[in-house]
Amino acid sequence: MKRSKTAALLLMSTAPLLLTACDRNESREGLYTSVEACVAQTNDRDTCQQAFAKAEQDAVATAPRFASREACEANYGKEQCAERNDGANHSFFGPLMTGFFLSQMMRNGAAMNGFNSAPAFRDSNGGWQRPAAGAGAGGVYRGGAGTGMVPVNATPNRAVTVSRSGFGRSGSSRSFGG
Repeated sequence: MKRSKTAALLLMSTAPLLLTACDRNESREGLYTSVEACVAQTNDRDTCQQAFAKAEQDAVATAPRFASREACEANYGKEQCAERNDGANHSFFGPLMTGFFLSQMMRNGAAMNGFNSAPAFRDSNGGWQRPAAGAGAGGVYRGGAGTGMVPVNATPNRAVTVSRSGFGRSGSSRSFGG
């Protein structure tokens, strides 16, 4: 009787390890300065091209807006700003998109359907920024004190696993390639 209890306890203690390996979902995100750099890390040209195009489109709507080129260049550097039009004949200055973020859900190492992307902007200090979640365009032109941008501590052109989920969920951060 004692031997069967010991065996049962041993089997029960290994169950969480077995369940952890059943389903590995990960979220992978990278900051890329070009479609080619994205393809080199992900081996997925179609997704990289679509993510870049979506980020470029979003950059017009979410980038900081400034009343003058000088104000924009003070934040983003000389020759890093362009004049734009909002479609209602209102012109403003905004930074040029210098990269893009690509987030993908991965299951057991393979990309699942869908991705998220966002434009990336390099500030005059060499740091990276992205639009804040749910933020529209900001900057002095929009009348707000903040720009609706958040600083990002990321290494360009390297995909990073940002979280894992499934049975026995645990978070981690590790890089692929580099």
